[in-house]
Amino acid sequence: MTNEIRSVSAEETKRWGTRLARWLTAPAVIGLEGELGAGKTCFVKGLASGLGIDEDEIRSPTFTLITEHYRGRLPLYHIDLYRLGNAEIEELGIEEYVFGQGVAAVEWFRFLPPGFVEEYLLISFACGAEDERILTLTGYGKKYEQVVKMLGTGD
Repeated sequence: MTNEIRSVSAEETKRWGTRLARWLTAPAVIGLEGELGAGKTCFVKGLASGLGIDEDEIRSPTFTLITEHYRGRLPLYHIDLYRLGNAEIEELGIEEYVFGQGVAAVEWFRFLPPGFVEEYLLISFACGAEDERILTLTGYGKKYEQVVKMLGTGD
């Protein structure tokens, strides 16, 4: 199941992340795709806020690879695979986060080895005119198809 959302500002992109957080149960895997500056980290700030984590704690994890946040309803693992190759990903121990008891928000999700995760929510970010972002949500597996459906109702 796929749903397309248009966001006209960074604040609206955050609000979509906050809405998504309401529907998540552990373990949850959120794959994030899009060019640099497309809104992935902005969305994770909203996701964190929806989980009860201070959004100011969220920064792009490009140089730290994984940041862990435990102060919310569920732990949030913010993962960035941009600078890694497949061998490095395998050495990272990422399965502890992806299959753990929290929410794994994985930026540059396509760098995971094929078949590493079978059920997940993929959110692709594309830049539109000015500050507009087009978020395409695709659910893989019944749990995530339901999440996409619920977000599509505007709840």
